[in-house]
Amino acid sequence: MDHNTIALLMFSTMLLMMLTGQRVFGAIGFVAVVAAFWLWGPGGTQMGFGSVMKLMKWTPLLTLPMFVYMGYVMSESRLAEDLYRMFHVWFGPLPGGLAIGTIMLMVMISVMNGLSVAGMAIGATIALPELLRRNYDKLMISGVIQAGSSLGILIPPSVVLVLFSLIARQPVSELWLAGAVPGLLMATLFVAYIVIRCKLNPDLAPPMDAEERAMITMREKLRLLRAGLMPVFIFIAMMVPFLKGWASLTEASVIGALAAVFAAVIKRRFTWQVFQVATENTLKITVMFMLIITAALSFGAVFDGLGAGRAIEDFFTDSLGLGPWQILILMQLSFLVMGMFLDDTAMLVIVAPVYVSLARHLGFDMIWYGVLYTITCQVAYLTPPFGYNLFLMKAMAPKEFTLPVIYASVIPFVGVMVLTLILVMIFPQLALWLPHAVLGR
Repeated sequence: MDHNTIALLMFSTMLLMMLTGQRVFGAIGFVAVVAAFWLWGPGGTQMGFGSVMKLMKWTPLLTLPMFVYMGYVMSESRLAEDLYRMFHVWFGPLPGGLAIGTIMLMVMISVMNGLSVAGMAIGATIALPELLRRNYDKLMISGVIQAGSSLGILIPPSVVLVLFSLIARQPVSELWLAGAVPGLLMATLFVAYIVIRCKLNPDLAPPMDAEERAMITMREKLRLLRAGLMPVFIFIAMMVPFLKGWASLTEASVIGALAAVFAAVIKRRFTWQVFQVATENTLKITVMFMLIITAALSFGAVFDGLGAGRAIEDFFTDSLGLGPWQILILMQLSFLVMGMFLDDTAMLVIVAPVYVSLARHLGFDMIWYGVLYTITCQVAYLTPPFGYNLFLMKAMAPKEFTLPVIYASVIPFVGVMVLTLILVMIFPQLALWLPHAVLGR
């Protein structure tokens, strides 16, 4: 049996196992171990063990539990609630102001956590009830919360970029810096869409009424501003030592986690329940990602051993005769299509190792390509029928948020994401300027 047939058999078996409801890491790891044993005998099973050891020696992975823990402490101690109250008071008088405040809240949560699920949880529990009470349109509410929460995938400290760095063997610090400007650009475009949409149809997002505005004094506004800026100080305390070179990336993540705990203690909100919930959730998420990464590394080792990656490269470049940019566009289009059926982790495991090798062979900058990949992951979180955020929204939102409403609400925001993807493809310096300015890359 030739290597192309073996690779196709591996992929089809893995997809079939996923369709039967098996856990992602179980399906990937099982196919990897069986294929290794089948191809190379008992010695091939060492590939899995080698992948585990490689993972355990990769020190940037230590940032994952630190950032996840920081985000859960922020959420459980209601520091995020203070931040949202600040945005509510300062932006509420504007048409669509509370939706703009929700996007800004999601940006702040993204720089504290790096996961989409944290933004969804905070948006559904804090922002959604307030938006409903203000008579915001359900389509606007659903779209804003889902799109805003997806920013955690791109804005550092993005967990998806951590996983990509392991697959592509690129520095996490450069990838994070590369994701900052495109992430903020996307958030700005979200806000621009909300402003334009609400100017055309003010009924979608009515402003705070005059009576309520009159009840809020300037002293109250300043008090809320001071309370809401606590997460900003946490971010500064974490990033300044890293950017100045005083602390490594791993050490900066520890500083961030300690700063979040310190802020919760000052607010007298760091209870035993907060500690327990944050610790348990951090452990669950960290173990889940470690299992997936281990399985992905094992699968990638077998796949590389077959030489299937080179065969795919030859198919695109020699058989089809396509140029580098044509191949890049096809890869991005295939990611967008796969995002309708797979989540970001599945795409990372199944095709990213092949596409990373292909992009490197074509001469593209791997840091820039990592940003392109991550934006397509954001789109995958929002595209029907199997977008991850769609089902989270359905599970967390009230019954009046039906699946048709949730599906329809993300369409304009997916358009904004695709626009951001196109801009970053046309202007690579959007992703590469900050790593160059900070690290001299």
